[in-house]
Amino acid sequence: MSSKRIYLSPPHMGGTELDFVKQAFESNFIAPLGPQLAQFEERFCELTGFKYCLGLASGTAAMHLALRLLGVKEGDVVIASTLTFIGSISPATFLGAELHFVDCDRDTWNMDPVLLQQAVEEVQAAGKRVGAVVPTDLYGQCADYDAIRAVCEPHNIPLVIDAAEAVGATYKGNHAGFGGDAAIYSFNGNKIITTSGGGMLASNDKDFIDKARWLSQQARDDAPHYEHTTIGYNYRMSNVVAAIGLGQMDALPGFVKRLREIAQWYETELGGLPGVEFMPEAAYGEANRWLTVMLVDDSCGVTPEEIRLALEAENIESRPVWKPMHLQPVFKDTPRTGGEVSEDLFRRGICLPSGSALTEEDLKRVAQVIKNVVK
Repeated sequence: MSSKRIYLSPPHMGGTELDFVKQAFESNFIAPLGPQLAQFEERFCELTGFKYCLGLASGTAAMHLALRLLGVKEGDVVIASTLTFIGSISPATFLGAELHFVDCDRDTWNMDPVLLQQAVEEVQAAGKRVGAVVPTDLYGQCADYDAIRAVCEPHNIPLVIDAAEAVGATYKGNHAGFGGDAAIYSFNGNKIITTSGGGMLASNDKDFIDKARWLSQQARDDAPHYEHTTIGYNYRMSNVVAAIGLGQMDALPGFVKRLREIAQWYETELGGLPGVEFMPEAAYGEANRWLTVMLVDDSCGVTPEEIRLALEAENIESRPVWKPMHLQPVFKDTPRTGGEVSEDLFRRGICLPSGSALTEEDLKRVAQVIKNVVK
């Protein structure tokens, strides 16, 4: 344990963050709103192509507001990716909605449009309303938006894209998330760009974002005193946090470039080992490669957990692939369509250190441990 710790995906400051934070302090806009937040939202619109963006406390808050404003209510069903992080789908439960999980396909590891069609038919056959479809852009790779939208549109089902992991990725030339009725993004400390914590809600519907902004500020009505006709939330992003985001936006292109280089390095260095393969990249876009994910099969001779423990013994952090939501105890009785692919990826997958500040020496340390344990 004498070697320095190599983390899975630590924050990486690009160099201008402190300048923007200093501006916020000098202007005394330390409260939730301020010019840095407005600028961050504007720059995120420019990045994603959406007309309107709203900075919030987290990606989970963004999903909660999106589902509420799209009319998801008690008794509705939200169909979502099963291979995801719980923050993507827990907001549906806040609204009293039910969940229905859909498996991924092997080509992209994202929501399978064929299974989505089956799920919609199953839910409607049970006499229930599909309130929204929520695909996750897994590990920075976009789902097949066009194919998913083709399932949703005939039934007028809103599409909310969980692009929390996919800032900087593209789908058919457009930024991740663009093409949904709404998209959500995360700036958690482990994401490709971070504001220490925070998220963004994006849409081309001005009224939608205006209402989300109002709800995110405790739904205060227009009056000199505090007047409330509905329940809102304390979900707004801090101006100081947004200032960090501005600096991260400057660094984003370099981060994406570096993460893609790291993924390619791992594939070149480790791809020849027996039973080892890596997450494929979909032909329709360019992933940001937020995390490099390696799969091992029985011919490798070791399990992902044995690799994880070997790395940890050398002070290197790694992590299993997301445990599918339909395997989580809290969702043990939740309906699903498919599940075998995501279960297999969870059983065979391991996320390797992928921070954009990793050096060549760091990567070699990781690779050598894996080579040793596989041998």
